[in-house]
Amino acid sequence: MNPRTPRARRAAAAAFALTAALTLAACGQDAPAPPGEAKPGVSRADDASPYKGTELTTPFAKPDLQLTDDQGKPFDLRKDTAGRTVLLFFGYTNCPDVCPTTMGDLSTALARQPQSVRDNVEVVFVTTDPERDTPESLDTWLAAFGENFTGLSGDLAKVKKAALGVGISVDDPTKHHDGTVTSDHGTQVIAFTPDDNQGRVVYTSGTTVDDFAHDLPLLTRGVHTDARQQ
Repeated sequence: MNPRTPRARRAAAAAFALTAALTLAACGQDAPAPPGEAKPGVSRADDASPYKGTELTTPFAKPDLQLTDDQGKPFDLRKDTAGRTVLLFFGYTNCPDVCPTTMGDLSTALARQPQSVRDNVEVVFVTTDPERDTPESLDTWLAAFGENFTGLSGDLAKVKKAALGVGISVDDPTKHHDGTVTSDHGTQVIAFTPDDNQGRVVYTSGTTVDDFAHDLPLLTRGVHTDARQQ
């Protein structure tokens, strides 16, 4: 986790509100990987899962991704989050809808948890617009959501490959004639459990705060259907 001062949080909150009100960019919708490309995991068709999110019958490995974090330091996604519950999301800070809403919902759900759960969770926000989302801007934007949030930026080709590996589509940002920029991307949150660092649960846009709050303690304990049936 990255420590953030109260002063930074207050400044970020004001900047966040202004950005949400003024930006004209747009996020994509939930979108699976294109046909014929990577399709990790299959959703369960039964009611055996304890999760409100979609538990996968076949979990998948955390992406092998090295970028720069919001403190300007090298960050290895697998190595630097090993042994922690990771909620992975691909998006961008100028998004007016799904990205800030999803981060806000996760922040609220985390605030409902005991300290033992919060200490085990890291939300990793990987930007799909690295040209504008510098480490400094990511740090300022994410500070509004709390200390559990880490932003990553870097080579977009590497980001797109990593996203595709977990079944999420990411397109190159589009610059329009009026100067606005849109970044279309899948809006799923992928949850990796701490005991095995496997992606086991997927949350689509529209997942409620209550659903996230229900699932967070289960994720931190590494609960999954196969383990419960053993």
